[in-house]
Parts: sequence; C-alpha cells; structure tokens
Amino acid sequence: MSVTIERDITNDEHWQEFSHQWLIRSDTTYLNHGSFGPAPQVVRQARRRWIDALDQQPMDFYVRQLEPALLKARTDLAGFVGSEAQNLVLVENSTYGMNVIASSFPLAAGDSVLLNNHEYGAVYRTWDRACQRQGANIKSVRLPDKFESQDQIVDCLLAGVDDHTKVVVVSHITSATAIIMPLEKICAAFKERGIAVVVDGPHAPAHLDLDLQNLGCDFYTSSCHKWLCASLGTGFLFVAPQWQQHIRPQIKSWGRLLPAMPETWDEEFTWVGTRDPSGFLSISDAIDFLANQVGLENFQARSRYLAGYAEQLFSDEFKTQPIANRSEGWYGSMAHIPMPDGDFSELQKMLWNEYKIEVPIIHFDDKWYLRVSCHLYNNKKQIESLNFAIRKFMI
Repeated sequence: MSVTIERDITNDEHWQEFSHQWLIRSDTTYLNHGSFGPAPQVVRQARRRWIDALDQQPMDFYVRQLEPALLKARTDLAGFVGSEAQNLVLVENSTYGMNVIASSFPLAAGDSVLLNNHEYGAVYRTWDRACQRQGANIKSVRLPDKFESQDQIVDCLLAGVDDHTKVVVVSHITSATAIIMPLEKICAAFKERGIAVVVDGPHAPAHLDLDLQNLGCDFYTSSCHKWLCASLGTGFLFVAPQWQQHIRPQIKSWGRLLPAMPETWDEEFTWVGTRDPSGFLSISDAIDFLANQVGLENFQARSRYLAGYAEQLFSDEFKTQPIANRSEGWYGSMAHIPMPDGDFSELQKMLWNEYKIEVPIIHFDDKWYLRVSCHLYNNKKQIESLNFAIRKFMI
C-alpha cells in the first residue's frame, strides 16, 4: 500500500532523500533511465545477500531455498502488475519473453502478424524470424504523424487487419517515441475480431498502474529493470490461460529440480540450468521500495513533473511541439521532443564526451528527437544543464 508523503513535486530539495539511494557515478548526469535503469541501494543490498547465500552454500541454496524464493518473488510481482501468479513467469527481459511468444505462437503459412512503425526494432526481428519459419508474413501500418485521439490510433491499427491477421503486436509505451498507447481500447477492438494481442511492455511496470488480469491482452512481456528499478536482467512474461498450452521455453531443461518434474506451463521456467537468480529474488525489494517506501503515486507524480518540465523547456528552445499532447495522457515519465531541422547525428556523442550527459538522441521517421527519461535521482538542474549543452552544440 502506497504511503502518503507531503512533498512538493516541483522542489528538488524535497526529493534528495530518495536520490541518495542511487550510486550514479559522480561525473555522470544520467537522463536515460528508460534504457537501462540502475537499481537503488536497497535492491543492490538485497541482491548481494542472495549472492552471498548462493556462494556460501550452493547446494543448500539451489536444492532447498531457490524454488520457494522464486515463487515468492513471482507472487509479489504478480500482485504488483495485477495478475494471478500462475499466469506469469520470470524471464530475463522483454526481449526474452517476446522470443518465447513468437516461437510458441501457432502461426501457419499465409498468416499475418500486424505491427506498426513505432514498434521496437528487435521486436520486428523476432517476429520476422518466426514468420520466416512458418511461411507467415509481417504487415506494418504507419501511425499518424500527430496523435489526436485514442480512437484515431485504434482505427489506424484496425485498417491493417485482413482475413489473414492472427496476431497484433503493440507496445504499451513505445521506445522511440515514448507514447503511452491506448492499450485497453486496442485489446478490446482486436479481441472482438478474434485476433490475439501481444504487448511489448518493458516501460510500463511502475511507470503506469498495471492490471493485466483485466487488460484483455493475450500475452504481455516486460522488463523490471526500468521504472520498477529491479536488477538488470529481470523481467516477466504473462500468458492468458487459453494460450498457456502453446508456450514452450526457449531453453529446455528439467523445469523443476529433481525429483520433481514440471506439471504446468509455468514450471518449465523454474529450472533452466545453473544460473545466478539473485536479480529475480530481489524484485520484491524493488516493489517494496517504490510502492511502500516512496509511494507509487509519489514517484509517478515527481517523475512526470520532471518529464513535463523537460518537454516545456526544450519545446520552447527548439520551437517544436511533441507528436502528442501530454495533458491528454499520451506521455508519462519520459519527454519526447522533436529537434529543429538539422543533422544531430553527433549530438549524443558530444553530450557524453564533453559534458558526461547520458541522454538518447533518436532518429525516427527521418527526424531527430530528444528523449529525456526521469526518475527519483534526477532534478531540474540536470535538465537545465542538458539545455545548456545542447545550446552550445547548436551555436
């Protein structure tokens, strides 16, 4: 249950207590939490305790402690994202989960997989391989240059549907453009037409309030190392009950530790060989930190304020406007601002080499964009420093 904290979301000093949880290198201004979110101290310490337990007595750890600990972490995570535990498994990241889905989905020759031009490149590659193996096809639709309504986006996706469409793959929050897609409406529209919905959701946990059980999607894959701030290499795969019989893990092993053998789809993911599971086992600590110590609403309010601050600052600086309106709910803890005309292919490198600022400069649809990601260790001064550095580049 989230705590209530009386803090001014506009006042950097009110959030310094939490910023000290991160050990960001002193020479670095890190405005790229959306790519690789570093874990706070409480998570790092929890993971270290699990690593010590493993190193000190591997047999006891693997044989007696591992399965109950994994089940607890999965149950805690399932509760956080609104799923029944038996519908969710722990995987390394969204990419791993997407590969499980694509390699398991029952495609046939002539079937079609629908994507759109805002989807992540690795997702295209994953489904392209699956389609090539089965003789199926990828079809991609282009979304509007300006996002004006949820129905507009749903209608655009539906325009790509034909008699061969078996599955639509869509981001919950797009990577290149930071858009929060109207997922509830998308799921409802495609479910009505008997088309499976696969959601790529690495940016969503903690960034948004998730309720997978009622969302209406068939598959959902996500990473926990982004806004939730669990360890790198942790994520989950949600599969609706009607699809679980089709799911096959990427790695075939014992599934359970002997003498137990897997009896359900999820148990195939418990034991996939010897590995370090400490990241998975510290997911509960990430949830506790963000949901109970900080308060999820507090985190969302502060990080969204900073993203909005960056959006306003750079929109004024560049004399450009984002492709969607923040006040209408299209953006969360990331800002995505079009750059003015010009060649910005060297800007990201310059920002790091000269100012030690980490921030993506994204080339999308033949235009350049600045994407600023904000978490509790960020502040307005850092965003203003980024503005100063970009001004120097543009002179």
